[in-house]
Amino acid sequence: MRLCRSTGMIVLLALVALACSAIPSATPDIVLRGTVRGDQNHTYIEVPFEVPSGIERLTVSFQYTGKEERTTLDLGIQDPDRFRGWSGGNKSTFTISTSDATPSYLPGAIVPGTWKLLIGVPNIRPQSVATYEAHIYFERTGASGALQEFSSEPLRQAAGWYRGDLHMHTAHSDGHCNSQTGKQVPCPTWITLDAAARRGLDFIAITDHNTTSQYDDLRELQPYFDRLLLIPGREVTTFMGHANVFGITEFLDFRVGSSAVPDMNSLLRRAHSLNALISINHPNAPSGEVCMGCGWTPTSTEMTFVDAVEAVNGGAEDGPYSGVPFWEKQLDAGYRLTAVGGSDNHDARLPPDKPGSVGSPTTVVYAPELSVKGIIAGIHTGRVFVDLTASKDRLLDFSAQTSNRKAAMGETVQSAAGETLSLAAHATACQGSALRILVDGHENSTIPNMPITSPDQTLTATWRSDGQRHWLRADVVADSGKLQLLGNPIYVNFVPVGAKDSK
Repeated sequence: MRLCRSTGMIVLLALVALACSAIPSATPDIVLRGTVRGDQNHTYIEVPFEVPSGIERLTVSFQYTGKEERTTLDLGIQDPDRFRGWSGGNKSTFTISTSDATPSYLPGAIVPGTWKLLIGVPNIRPQSVATYEAHIYFERTGASGALQEFSSEPLRQAAGWYRGDLHMHTAHSDGHCNSQTGKQVPCPTWITLDAAARRGLDFIAITDHNTTSQYDDLRELQPYFDRLLLIPGREVTTFMGHANVFGITEFLDFRVGSSAVPDMNSLLRRAHSLNALISINHPNAPSGEVCMGCGWTPTSTEMTFVDAVEAVNGGAEDGPYSGVPFWEKQLDAGYRLTAVGGSDNHDARLPPDKPGSVGSPTTVVYAPELSVKGIIAGIHTGRVFVDLTASKDRLLDFSAQTSNRKAAMGETVQSAAGETLSLAAHATACQGSALRILVDGHENSTIPNMPITSPDQTLTATWRSDGQRHWLRADVVADSGKLQLLGNPIYVNFVPVGAKDSK
């Protein structure tokens, strides 16, 4: 069952706590201990340990004594078949998985059998004695809740609004850019990350088609881009639609229609079981020879396994290819899905004023911290808006107040017939535009559009409940009516889909 968004920051923190289970536990699966003596100077020590079958990721944490006497121990590892890496003395912790590995180490299958921790001894004094301890952690294939982080700690620990791009492509699929001599070539991951950093984004997800090879690049590059959070992402591309999955690195079989994945719901169910955040991409795009499988066309979709909809994709901000009508249809059916945006960028060197350039549009998320767990928790909660102008400073927040409860975007309030809800929208850097409040996707005669006249302004309105199920959304629009900021709803009298409700 999908998360019920009704407890605001409590929900955010609960999701963060759940996701923290992906971090190696306090109890390692294996502990290796040993002693190194002076007569072992300039030698190599092999410490064997057994890896069981069904392991997706192996993490090693290594510590030793004697550094005050200038003892130095180097580190590497070997699996039953081959050498998997050597970091010398520059790392005390490393991870290896089928999809990615800490720099110095090779990704690939975690082969069951006898592995060897390799310890080099470049220096230990003749009379010195040092002890070492290595903690080995196993992550089993298909472990639920294993959100992956490329950073060992949040890039920022403060709660707040964070801006990002959730749909981008590199050389690991069909991303391209011009080479030094002007030839169109597969575009290195570095170029996309650099463009995002220069745009001032806080987070991005590289979502190459169906592959996992990009994760090795991201694990290497995250320490350098220490102001830009890199979220594991992938565009699962099928003949019946595309969806982004976020937060996991494990391979996800995309072959819908095969014996392995008989239908789209099988794929969604599998991604959901891995605790991935699932977002349907460009659902109203054409599907056919012009864009193979781009539109969402499965005969059935279990929306309880879906978390978000890409309401705005690149330049398709309105018109027949907009994802907004598809998203609103799901809201009308009682599903609480977060609207997000993504540039779908395929050329990181596009000028910033071009549709589909890096960060255009921008998804802005209120999160408890700048980490993979934090951003995913924020999207789940639904306090999110999409900035179609790709600005660096526009903000939109929306709340509703009943006699005994206040709800933010993504939250639910219960309201009896005849009760009046007080609505408030806070807009920043939107002067010259107008606030539009929609009820079930339509303008309401009792809530006219309101001009935004100052750089930081809170606008208020009231709405009378009829006791039925509704969703209310605040947007910012230009004088022409063109959408600039797309807000997520506040849900009135919603109950989980499948339960009895009032509509």
